[in-house]
Amino acid sequence: MKSDIEIARSIELKKIKQVAESIGIPRYEVENYGRYVAKIPEHLIDEEKIKKSKLILVTAITATKTGIGKTTVSIGLSLGLNKIGKKAIVALREPSLGPCFGMKGGAAGGGYAQVLPMEKINLHFTGDFHAITSAHNMISALLDNYLYHNQAKGFALKEILWKRVLDVNDRSLRSTVVGLGPKSNGITQESGFDITSASEIMAILCLAKDIPDLRRRIENILLGFTFDDKPFTVKDLGVAGAITVLLKDAIHPNLVQTTEGTAAFVHGGPFANIAHGCNSILATKMSMTFGDYVITEAGFGADLGAEKFYNIKCRKSGICPCLTVIVATAQGLKMHGGVSLDRLKEPDMEGLKEGLRNLDKHVHNLRQFGQSVVVAYNRFACDTDEEIELVRQHCERLEVGFAVNNAFIEGGEGAVELAHLVADTIENRPSEPLRFTYKEEDSVEQKIEKIAIGIYGASVVTYSVAARNRIKQIEKMGIAHFPVCIAKTQYSFSADPKLYGVVENFEFHIKDLVINNGAEMIVAIAGEIVRMPGLPKNPQALHMDIVDGVIEGLS
Repeated sequence: MKSDIEIARSIELKKIKQVAESIGIPRYEVENYGRYVAKIPEHLIDEEKIKKSKLILVTAITATKTGIGKTTVSIGLSLGLNKIGKKAIVALREPSLGPCFGMKGGAAGGGYAQVLPMEKINLHFTGDFHAITSAHNMISALLDNYLYHNQAKGFALKEILWKRVLDVNDRSLRSTVVGLGPKSNGITQESGFDITSASEIMAILCLAKDIPDLRRRIENILLGFTFDDKPFTVKDLGVAGAITVLLKDAIHPNLVQTTEGTAAFVHGGPFANIAHGCNSILATKMSMTFGDYVITEAGFGADLGAEKFYNIKCRKSGICPCLTVIVATAQGLKMHGGVSLDRLKEPDMEGLKEGLRNLDKHVHNLRQFGQSVVVAYNRFACDTDEEIELVRQHCERLEVGFAVNNAFIEGGEGAVELAHLVADTIENRPSEPLRFTYKEEDSVEQKIEKIAIGIYGASVVTYSVAARNRIKQIEKMGIAHFPVCIAKTQYSFSADPKLYGVVENFEFHIKDLVINNGAEMIVAIAGEIVRMPGLPKNPQALHMDIVDGVIEGLS
């Protein structure tokens, strides 16, 4: 079979204004970024139309290093729904350069279920990530400048919370020292870098409802604490307007197309293991304004992306999915059943049976939110009919809908079975109103514990001294009502990436808390998770090149 990039290049793309018109967006509202990409202004969002649209969340079993294929299934489902006569739009996150040049090599779907133009989406797109990086680091520079010029007046911060970001996996930048050299180089202090996807600016962009709300949230960003324990924010710097200027274009959702020429909005890119893992509220609402069915995905497994989608994004936006699709693969299930990585492509019915416990745990959790659930079995070439039938029968016993997804090979035709299942389930057994894991008035500890114990399966939650002290600051600031965003490994229900399958009765340790005062959420750092990933031993960058003007290695 052709590679993803070969398939992408073989498809004759529609002009983006044609794509916009096909879903009812006037041509004069389209701001072109070349022939095949556009920004769409958020004033087109219609709350009344949103109420009639059917939102579908795509999530997955616990992540594995072999990949599960949520994005491919999400795109495939939108293709399948359009095939059966539904007006469907897919709403996704933007890829980060870090994973593209590190582990993944691309994140725009796969095979005949991609969003296009694939190369542009994966490599710089409309510059949203660069705008967020610039805005974040502009705050860092302005803060350092403020401290430098006001030190003679006796002003200083007891604790600086704001670091820097870069959209590159670079472990060497996790902890740094800035201001070295002569005094004119600034104040010598410890700092560090997170990846851009973990930036609070990224979260703010994805949660803001419009430009005034974006500015308000930027103004509230907490930069540090003074020596008399008072919060110091961007408002105190007086630069919220300037930072908003840098983001004035980035806030508009990006319109592209699928491999079959249907509309797709790709906007925002927080990771679900270190952030809230969902595309922008604006892009989702834009899709719901113009689509009768909207498919969106939340990062990594349901314990991360889906939990944050419900408890943070839905809580803050007022949207509610009619259905949740959970993606599973035979290889992923076998890995969670104890099969070694080098034998996942071999038939192993016992390993597959044991791995189904991971699927069961996620289904149970999703039902706690009041969700109707269906399973999309993402088929790979090495899967056997016996393996597929085993999973199908297991889902029947769970009373969960089951369909095989072949969109990677067949495009929309390969997702027709899944599309019919999804449409029928929404029609006859839609989800109940969302039941959140915790109440806003719960304490920070209660929120964390309800997630860790009720969803992950922990027996106890422990806190470091630093985390306890941060909770006191949160309470003093009067922001304990913010939702909690737990940062942890994507490879396990626990905070230990080596504990696959279903883990029970474990200790869940909170190492620290990060106050996202502008994004209006508390990020709880669990275990040894880091917010700046490193590159693997053999990064995808080793396989990338341009030959005769054509990009190679971007899969």
